[in-house]
Amino acid sequence: MSWIEILMIVVGVSLDIFATMECQGSLVRKVNKKHLSIICILFTACQLCALFLGYFISSRYCKGNPAGHEMILGQIIAVIIFLGLGVRFIIKAVRNEAIDEHLITEFHIGKFVKIAFLSCITTSLSGLAFGFFSLNLIVLLVLMVFCTIFFIVTGMYTGYHYGFEQKRIAYIIGAVLFVIAGADVIFRYILKIV
Repeated sequence: MSWIEILMIVVGVSLDIFATMECQGSLVRKVNKKHLSIICILFTACQLCALFLGYFISSRYCKGNPAGHEMILGQIIAVIIFLGLGVRFIIKAVRNEAIDEHLITEFHIGKFVKIAFLSCITTSLSGLAFGFFSLNLIVLLVLMVFCTIFFIVTGMYTGYHYGFEQKRIAYIIGAVLFVIAGADVIFRYILKIV
């Protein structure tokens, strides 16, 4: 996979975090930089662990089965993952679940721990797909750190200034990125082998 494909997928994953943080930003009176730093550390640590776990599982499979048919199977699984995540984001955009907008005056880390762990599902699935391509794990982790922090901060401030209405756009963009990534894998890797 090229760096553009990798960036598209990591941004797609991070847009889920953006939408979540946008909703949280719409509930605060003022963005507290100390709390935002804690949230960044928490989410980044969870995202890195999830990406590593998914990558580790699939890369172990690939190292144990280097034959051509197993690689095609891994790439087919990657396509299913990317297209499945794209469909999931489309469903989230269509549902556009409203949140109960009310002012949050206290910072509860437990709430953010739960949100961080839920967001790890998408990241671990993407890590699983990345592992089938034997990509450079360090590059993936560094890119994930920058995208996670960037989308947490921009999501929080977007929600603070504009409310939670932009989350639908974030999900649509994320869905498009995942569908493009899935189609790209089909055309550049699977059809080339078959």
